[in-house]
Amino acid sequence: MSIELLSLLLLPPFGALVLFFAKGAFSRNIAIGFSLVQLVITLCMLCNFDSTATVDSALQYEINYPWMQGINSTIHFGVDGMSMLMVLLTNILVPLILISSIKSTQHYTHTFYALALLMQFGLIGVFTALDGLLFYIFWEVTLIPIWLICGIWGQENKRFQFTTKFFVYTFVGSLFMLGAFIFVYSHAASFSLTDMYNANLTETQQIIVFWFIFFAFAVKLPVFPFHTWQPDTYTYAPAQGTMLLSGIMLKMAVFGVLRWLLPITPMAIVGISGFIVLILAIVGVLHGALIALIQNDIKRILAYSSFSHVGLMVAGIFASAMVTLNGTFTIEGGQGAMVQAFAHGFNVVGLFICAEILERKFGTRDIRNMGGLARVAPIFAVVFLIVLLGSLGVPLTNGFIGEFILLKSVFGYDTLAAIIAGVSIILAAGYLLRMYGKTMFTEGNTEQLDGMKDVSTSEFIVLGSIAALVLVFGVYPQPIIDMVTPSLSFIYNALAH
Repeated sequence: MSIELLSLLLLPPFGALVLFFAKGAFSRNIAIGFSLVQLVITLCMLCNFDSTATVDSALQYEINYPWMQGINSTIHFGVDGMSMLMVLLTNILVPLILISSIKSTQHYTHTFYALALLMQFGLIGVFTALDGLLFYIFWEVTLIPIWLICGIWGQENKRFQFTTKFFVYTFVGSLFMLGAFIFVYSHAASFSLTDMYNANLTETQQIIVFWFIFFAFAVKLPVFPFHTWQPDTYTYAPAQGTMLLSGIMLKMAVFGVLRWLLPITPMAIVGISGFIVLILAIVGVLHGALIALIQNDIKRILAYSSFSHVGLMVAGIFASAMVTLNGTFTIEGGQGAMVQAFAHGFNVVGLFICAEILERKFGTRDIRNMGGLARVAPIFAVVFLIVLLGSLGVPLTNGFIGEFILLKSVFGYDTLAAIIAGVSIILAAGYLLRMYGKTMFTEGNTEQLDGMKDVSTSEFIVLGSIAALVLVFGVYPQPIIDMVTPSLSFIYNALAH
């Protein structure tokens, strides 16, 4: 039994329990402390991690304990390259998100941080679970704290409207996934991941299972047309809630598509189902970019931008899957999706932190009522630009290599689809640079600007760390690719055979 992974799973709920009895601003320090311990443990695991690990061999940091033997479900956790990358992303972002809340005024502070740690607990469970029933349980565990965070601390006059829509969408999608998992289990030896991979399903059964599972993931990502909950939720949720949703929670679905959907339903993907998903993803890429281009609310710009970026990840995954199933083995789409998921996590969290700072300084989210901030906040202007360029996918930033690999993957399947997806990059330059220009350089209210200060120490720590990671992984992304390649080779090899 791995003490390291067990610690990652048990520390967040223990910290949440401590926080429920803590009071005032000191609870923030407790939460940050627990999250930093999680990060230290993760970095120690990373130092000793064998990048050749896959779910069928050389699995790292494994926990396997009997649970419900009557239905052949076990408490089974473990880490391969994809899991390690997502756990690393989670445990870097959570402390940064918590530190970013220092300037925020929250009522029921201890409850807020307790729920954030419970969210971290659920995320780590999702990324390391190797049992279908366990995966579903942790998938649902993540929903409850984020729903409460959005509902309790969201914008007063909108919170009940958007949280109900968000909860209904995601909960119904999860029920479809549970039904599919139970059906697969009825044709397999157990709920074990590898047994579910080898379930004896006909092509028709795989198609039905595919759409049931995909619906759950499509809502969470989201994929067009299941995205209607996202813009309102991202806009009216508290800043830290939006960061948890966009930076980490949607990565559960990217991870789930690769870990669970592709290997369980390969025959469904080679037919019309995979093609339909690719079309929906490409439509989402273009739709999100076009809608972002006409927005003036900074959080809605970032919400639609995120929606567009996720569509490209899905398109790349399925393009490579269909090319592989048609006889030409490639894992480029999976590589690009994992690299981009890692990069997107930092970029979108950094941008939403910048959006929160701008809203706090100008008292509005409308970029038309901002301007000239670079004159009085040059440090903020620089780190904001670095994070923005990462999201734009400029060479030597972390967003470039993943975006390039994804477009190459889509191009390998269909040239027209790649051209349409490529247009989104031009549109991204339009809406992101427009947003930056309106907030930083357009002449603002002189009296209002004179009273403003540059970023605080805590804000600089968070944004400076993210900006540094944007540049480091932009210059040298190879460790990420090396980490996920063995796992992806196993998944796409299973498709090929």
